[in-house]
Amino acid sequence: MKNSTHEFPLITTQTLNSIFGSVLLAVDRTAISNFFDHGTVILVNKPAGWTSFDVVNKIRNITRAKKVGHCGTLDPFATGLLIVCTGKATKTVDTFAGLSKTYLNEFELGKTTDTLDCDGAVIDIGAVGDYTIEKLAAIAMELAREVEQMPPAYSAIKVNGTPSYKLARKGHSPDLKPRKILIELFDILDYKKPIMQTRIRCSKGTYVRAIARDFGNKIGCGAYVKSLKRESIGTYSCDDALSIEQIALVINSLKSANAHSN
Repeated sequence: MKNSTHEFPLITTQTLNSIFGSVLLAVDRTAISNFFDHGTVILVNKPAGWTSFDVVNKIRNITRAKKVGHCGTLDPFATGLLIVCTGKATKTVDTFAGLSKTYLNEFELGKTTDTLDCDGAVIDIGAVGDYTIEKLAAIAMELAREVEQMPPAYSAIKVNGTPSYKLARKGHSPDLKPRKILIELFDILDYKKPIMQTRIRCSKGTYVRAIARDFGNKIGCGAYVKSLKRESIGTYSCDDALSIEQIALVINSLKSANAHSN
């Protein structure tokens, strides 16, 4: 896999050892932070329970890079690919964030939560009809197009300078505007009532939680996102992404080896 920016090293499961082995092992300890300050792109497999900023802070602490940023937020309950840029590579964040994204999800039909995901409180329950997977797929196909999507109230979009989710937590209804997004693919992979497994590929700015809401409204019983994994961003795959533990282990080993050699 090549880094589409071509300018900075792409750190994946395939390149981790070769990049660090050739660039870092033979030099002094300060070369590690200098290497990351010069710029790297890291494919990270975000675990459930971590915010995207948790991942950024962990990478910053491990690498000691002055600048670290991520390319597209994942909610805490979500897992999967998070692209993290360090040093001068942070200037490419918008380029990566603009790529289409693919998600593997579970929607639970018949329930609606206030956050539209599994972290929220159930606010409505509806009767789930006897849908076949073919019928559900036909409904999903109707949504696979360019649409005006209303963002969730529990989102980071700012309303008069305040994140929408902060207003929602206080019981307010944030004044949000629909956004034009593209749902390129909306496949129903499996259905065992009331759990529907989906794969969705969509454009920047799309909320899968809002797709679940709109799908649930369309069939009349409600739905929320029970689980979500980001499988890819553009041509970058979660299959090539590193766990936080892998990144920490290799970098800390390098620090230790270099410290012993000095």
